[in-house]
Amino acid sequence: MEIKCKFCNSKEVIRRGVRITKNRGKVQRFGCKDCHQRFSIDEGFWKMKNHKDKITACMNLYYSGMSLRKIQSHLQMFAPKNSHYPTIYRWIVKYVEMIGGDTDRLQIENGKELMSDEMEYHRLGQQNWFVDVMDTETRFIVASDYMESRTLDDMTKVLKKGRKTITQPISVITTDGLRGYPRILRRTFGVDKNYGNFVNKRKSPITHNIVIASERGFNHKIERLHGTIRERTKVMRGFHGSLESARAIMKGFEIYYNYIRKHQGIDSNTPQQVAMKNLDLGTNKWLSLIKLSCC
Repeated sequence: MEIKCKFCNSKEVIRRGVRITKNRGKVQRFGCKDCHQRFSIDEGFWKMKNHKDKITACMNLYYSGMSLRKIQSHLQMFAPKNSHYPTIYRWIVKYVEMIGGDTDRLQIENGKELMSDEMEYHRLGQQNWFVDVMDTETRFIVASDYMESRTLDDMTKVLKKGRKTITQPISVITTDGLRGYPRILRRTFGVDKNYGNFVNKRKSPITHNIVIASERGFNHKIERLHGTIRERTKVMRGFHGSLESARAIMKGFEIYYNYIRKHQGIDSNTPQQVAMKNLDLGTNKWLSLIKLSCC
């Protein structure tokens, strides 16, 4: 990471002491040789009252399956200063939104097939949907969104987002039997060649593979992903907050699945290690993602 002066943007920077904080430990200070100003680098934890390792540990515990109240009890045993569970929840939402804004701009080395599917959820007594698109070779979720309804515009938005994430051409898109998919894929990839009275004489290189569970079996790779998400969310008793809050929590699942959780189907690697081989996140992957989002 290249360090520049935050006042004059100079690269002539040296280490100049540390700043002692009560809960975050020592924070490195830097000095600029040109403007002679001293400063610290914002690595995503500016003015936070808790240590970065504590915050990222809570995020990892939450997405590994521990409830907010159990994380609070865990902190009471092992952390010098306890944090209330609403505070932990705010950490999760804050840093998921921070990381998600950066990871949405990254691109992957994908395979030849994408899978798209939906999961039904209930929030405040209303039916909602979680829609995701996966690259079957790397198991990387190239796009996802939590939405109130499966409109054509909302579904198209997710597929277009997935199209921007991949770098290699695909040959197959596999979906379930939802009637709107041919129209959605026509908008996104030009897949649907026959729509109403219109016939596109230009043959599309992409095939729409429709798999109906009652007839031909499940899309087992994406259903395995959904099983992992259901295993975690079934104990949450629904989302009790706003749509934006639920969307942030589900975005965190996407980040956790892509960058943190190891997958046995790809030799105990994370999807990111297969799809983005040049990106090394080290041991504390949550912390590395937060720092990347601040660069």
